[in-house]
Amino acid sequence: MKAMAVSTFGPSEVLTLMEMENPSAGPGTVRVRVKAAGVMPFDCRVREGTISYVRNKPLPIIPGNEFAGVIDQVGEGVEGFEAGMEVLGFSLFNSYAEYIVVSADQIVTKPPYMPWDIAGGLSGNGQGAHMALKAICIGHGDTVIIHGAAGGFGTWACQLAKRWGAKVVIGTASEANHDYLRSLGVIPVHYGEGLVERVRAIAPQGVDAALDAAGAEALRASVELVPDKKRIRTMVASETADELGVPALEGMRSAARLQELTDLYEEGAVRIHLRQTYPLALAQEAHRLVETGHGRGKVVLTL
Repeated sequence: MKAMAVSTFGPSEVLTLMEMENPSAGPGTVRVRVKAAGVMPFDCRVREGTISYVRNKPLPIIPGNEFAGVIDQVGEGVEGFEAGMEVLGFSLFNSYAEYIVVSADQIVTKPPYMPWDIAGGLSGNGQGAHMALKAICIGHGDTVIIHGAAGGFGTWACQLAKRWGAKVVIGTASEANHDYLRSLGVIPVHYGEGLVERVRAIAPQGVDAALDAAGAEALRASVELVPDKKRIRTMVASETADELGVPALEGMRSAARLQELTDLYEEGAVRIHLRQTYPLALAQEAHRLVETGHGRGKVVLTL
């Protein structure tokens, strides 16, 4: 099979199109012929080797932790899935490839009318936002600020927060993405110096919770705005979180969580904006785009 993999850690250029042996489904697993794979900031850190447990994995490594495709092999003991079924799912690695083998509890059935590129990019950001908002206990009447609100993760977080009853959702974003946030029912606010004052002017009643997908400065602003640090989480600034006493995000992706998100999409309750799609061979360009930051929506590889 063809796969985009890294045989050494480094910049986007280390991603290389390789011929690799096809994996086979074993007990409790299925093999999926991948149609689309989402590109996540986590994948960029895998490529760079900046995650300790990744550096201990044998090379080459195939990045990619969300995918959609068609089952073509079913291992012994798997129930509820069969060859030919269209699915979407998650895995820490191996999605940037023509085939992936995963446990049957890491996939759900793809809705018939969900486009492949949407399906391939749904699991990672959607489940991350779901876990983070559960952790900060978003509920009816809350005022919440979401940093990096226009990205793939932020888009999910904004929509789920409103779905779960948040009264006011404030989203930090660049000027070019303000109208997009307004279309989601979010109050946009500029990044940068004076952010705390701008948010206080928008929400004089105070901010109940914060979710950071932008970085250390946004997290520091969140600590100034939110009285209870237990209601703050960051997806990107773990060292700053430790320094400030903000709890680490805990939780696991699951098929049940993914099914809930898939059902919301099928109901029309959430929408996913695609920023750009690339063929698998252009994964280097996809990584460079993701690493620019502040982009609107999701980047996806198609096969």
